[in-house]
Amino acid sequence: MKEDKKKMQDPQEKEVQPPFDDQEPQDVPGTEKKMQPKVDHGEESYKGSGKLEGKNAIITGGDSGIGRAVAIAFAREGANILISYLNEDEDAEETAKWVRKAGKKAVLVPGDVSDEEHCKSIVQKAVEEFGQIDILVNNAAFQMARENIQDISSNEWDRTFKTNIYSMFYLIKAAEPHMKPGSTIINTTSINAYKPHPQLLAYAATKGAIQNFTANLGQMLASKGIRANCVAPGPIWTPLIPATMPQDQVETFGKDTPLGRPGQPAELAAPFVLLASEGSSYMTGSTVQVTGGRPTI
Repeated sequence: MKEDKKKMQDPQEKEVQPPFDDQEPQDVPGTEKKMQPKVDHGEESYKGSGKLEGKNAIITGGDSGIGRAVAIAFAREGANILISYLNEDEDAEETAKWVRKAGKKAVLVPGDVSDEEHCKSIVQKAVEEFGQIDILVNNAAFQMARENIQDISSNEWDRTFKTNIYSMFYLIKAAEPHMKPGSTIINTTSINAYKPHPQLLAYAATKGAIQNFTANLGQMLASKGIRANCVAPGPIWTPLIPATMPQDQVETFGKDTPLGRPGQPAELAAPFVLLASEGSSYMTGSTVQVTGGRPTI
């Protein structure tokens, strides 16, 4: 019997661990090139096996972080990708490079998903470029850490809800007529839907809304053969963290999880691929938790 030379890895030591003393604050929404330590999106590790061959996907927030990891994985599984992003052109081009390197089509669409007309234009662009939409990943998000409710302006509250939850409604409503039976919708919720962080009042509220929205949506769309599910990440090392959180929390980010570190976007790729593929054909209205051991019950 051949010895298995691929060793199992201790999940506590697989990726970098805090403290992250070298990470400097960033402006919202943050950029990948300023991240210290660098973010792992699976550029060198994710191996595809044709699970999404011939599929076409829209990924919002696809320029960096979790969105980039999902774009790389989907492309290596055989999907063409429309990358929706706010204004981070350099990051978006880097994601597109990896998609094209996998031999798949990458379409870049900058703009604000909190605007309904822009969401309609994203869907229209995907239809023009791909012919149909098979996978919609609603991943774009905005957050700001605030000590008390008086620090949250009405504009910031509106921006958080419009970016995180309104955009899902806008995009799904626009995309659904172009999605055939077997198509899938994947929404990014958060551990904050279960255990809200006291400094993330607006963000956590939207993530709870996404959880409920998706559970209901899975039932609503089931008769059309369209599935809708969530991924709930725990603390994940992305540009949004140093751009929106106090420096002391950035330095110890993820240390309080049972695994003692934050997750890397690459560690979210497989759950997204599962929910986009036939491997999850009996899952709808469900949530896959990727939390580093933080309980969701």
